[in-house]
Amino acid sequence: MDTMTLGNVEITRVVELAPRGLPRGFVFPDVAPEHWRAQESWLAPTFLDPAADEVITMIQTWVLRSEGRTILIDTGIGNDRERPGMPPFHHLHTNYLGELASAGVRPADVDLVICTHVHGDHVGWNTSWADGEWRPTFPNARYVLPRADFDYWNPVNGHRTRSGPRMANVFEDSVAPVHRAGQTVLWEGDHYDVDAQLRIEPAPGHTPGSSVVRLRSGTDRAVFAGDLVHSPLQIVEPDDCPCFDEDERRARISRRRVLGEAADEGALLFPAHFPGASAAEVRRDGERFAVKEWAAWR
Repeated sequence: MDTMTLGNVEITRVVELAPRGLPRGFVFPDVAPEHWRAQESWLAPTFLDPAADEVITMIQTWVLRSEGRTILIDTGIGNDRERPGMPPFHHLHTNYLGELASAGVRPADVDLVICTHVHGDHVGWNTSWADGEWRPTFPNARYVLPRADFDYWNPVNGHRTRSGPRMANVFEDSVAPVHRAGQTVLWEGDHYDVDAQLRIEPAPGHTPGSSVVRLRSGTDRAVFAGDLVHSPLQIVEPDDCPCFDEDERRARISRRRVLGEAADEGALLFPAHFPGASAAEVRRDGERFAVKEWAAWR
């Protein structure tokens, strides 16, 4: 189990799905192939499979222990979901709860679940199927979600979204049940303070409510970046967008801003889907950015 400590916060990586490839042309349909070829020497093989023309991603949760509380950042895909618009997630069955248990976390131990945004691979384990219905997986937790995403994906509001069929059933089985149970905190505004060391801040574009979690503890800094970047290519080419970004213009603005702040602060960047070391310190490189150093786990 990969762990590290930053300041007074312990971080553990819990993997739901090990690294696997997705067609590059599907994930990044509008990105010039030359961008990939120019960075292939360091993207392959961990983040790119040139022979298969696939981007390598994974699904993981960050477990934080801060001020005596156990906090999850994003909860993956979940088991037994109806996901006709996302075949890799359809009727998936993983050992996620077993992996959490290996990290010393039982469902009843979780105090807070932070969803950086509402997408099917970030809210899935919010709930589990029990006694003929979807129920909160973590019975004692508060689930912190951005109100902008809650409203955007709520079917009663009838928004027409870029993601379309990929979001079928996600709100109904992974968000609405925890809201009905009275366990949600729908935050809005310019930040939400989790505790003295953790703060949630908006980074819209990927979804209207996409957010990042900032860690400032002692002299250590980190940013849990959700889907701000799907591939390290976007550190070098921050204007490159995946097909999943609802608003590409706003996503580019958020990506450049957060990467710049991380570089200036010397903060470790923890994107949701990077395989390998998963986290990196970044530096400015003219108008772009570069990986300065990959994280070291113990």
